[in-house]
Amino acid sequence: MTADDKRVKRRYDTSLRHATAGRTRQAILDAATALFLERGYATTTMAAIARSAGVNTDTVYASVGAKPALFRLLVEAAISGEDHAVPAPERDYVRDIRAQPDAARKLAVYAAAMSRIHARLGPLFGVLQAAAPASPELAELWHEIAERRAANMRLLATDLAATGRLRVEVEEAADVIWATNSPELYLLLVRDRRWTRERYERWLADSWCRLLLA
Repeated sequence: MTADDKRVKRRYDTSLRHATAGRTRQAILDAATALFLERGYATTTMAAIARSAGVNTDTVYASVGAKPALFRLLVEAAISGEDHAVPAPERDYVRDIRAQPDAARKLAVYAAAMSRIHARLGPLFGVLQAAAPASPELAELWHEIAERRAANMRLLATDLAATGRLRVEVEEAADVIWATNSPELYLLLVRDRRWTRERYERWLADSWCRLLLA
């Protein structure tokens, strides 16, 4: 075997290992999501997740960490739409919002993004709500995400103000968007009142325009 052949084989072996690890990690995430939604956080064990994913428990810990880290990863993945956390400025819908010259269009893009995100995040948030009182790690996770979301809403409100159409102060606009785009409200309307996601999206965009824009 020549040196070039050896380099090609190493690249192939590395790519194969990465692909296998990626499939294993996704199987763990899928199994964990299903079990958390079915059983709740406290009664879902890492051993049960491993059995459902078809791997051993050590593989789960090596791939995604302990249970609080795993649940954090699931929440971050639900927010980003990827299998990992993605900073807000790097998300496609955020780039789209910033590219829109019209304030109403910015809000429509964001409402559509919230509908997609909460379809993934809402069920997990229900699990988190139930578990947080007995789990300091989960309570801290949600506090952290809520504060991060508030900071991002201030950036959005500042972007809206730059269009000249914002009729309230930036801080008030940020707080209104933060409160109304919460997973709590999504669950109340879509899960409890049986709104469709499309109705939720239209209502959200329309409400923001009525409340915030001149």
